[in-house]
Amino acid sequence: MAAAPTSAGAIANGLRSPFLYSPRWCGLGGAKVAVAPRTGGSARRMVVAAAVGAPKKSWIPGVRGGGNLIDPEWLDGSLPGDYGFDPLGLGKDPAFLKWYREAELIHGRWAMAAVVGIFVGQAWSGIPWFEAGADPGALAPFSFPTLLGTQLLLMGWVESKRWVDFFDPDSQSVEWATPWSKTAENFANATGEQGYPGGKFFDPLSFAGTIDNGVYIPDTDKLERLKLAEIKHARLAMVAMLIFYFEAGQGKTPLGALGL
Repeated sequence: MAAAPTSAGAIANGLRSPFLYSPRWCGLGGAKVAVAPRTGGSARRMVVAAAVGAPKKSWIPGVRGGGNLIDPEWLDGSLPGDYGFDPLGLGKDPAFLKWYREAELIHGRWAMAAVVGIFVGQAWSGIPWFEAGADPGALAPFSFPTLLGTQLLLMGWVESKRWVDFFDPDSQSVEWATPWSKTAENFANATGEQGYPGGKFFDPLSFAGTIDNGVYIPDTDKLERLKLAEIKHARLAMVAMLIFYFEAGQGKTPLGALGL
């Protein structure tokens, strides 16, 4: 029985070894290994406990090796929808990674709105989406310079505020930062996470929280599920928009390509 502590210690050291402890081999994902002494009867025994975490997901199903091309060391799986896809190494710098995620999220949201608008707009009016702005049959026909100028003014104001808030969080929720000071508190970040403000203004249907006595309370579990669903739909929408652009270059529309 004298060899029991030594054997238990060897097991613990083996679990801590780079070969077994590496997430690439055992899928522990950085799990910690604890060794606790316990005395039972006349023999002193060691209890080894390993907290097994979820393995990192791969953008190539069933593949876990391949170095940084398949499993980049700078992506730890903590971001929603992180499947280790960064072949150009754009996210090696944490500051850049944060900015690229913000850009992906915003572009994805615009793409989702655009895809719905393209299908609904053409189905309702029969006008191709790339001609809708200047078509005489449109509700409000505008010339291209008018559309461009309007977009630059309106989006420029909103995007400039988002840009400032990215580098100085919560700075845009103060009264002087909005033309309607009485509702400034509705623009505050209710979740504390960049890109997910929540609150009564940005989550009026309380998909990711609840409202108790007029106060918005975020629900972490709901928010995490919705963040993953949103980024997946956002990526699909961006791919769809890329296809729509190629179709438009050939004079085709999404509904036309589907034979509708």
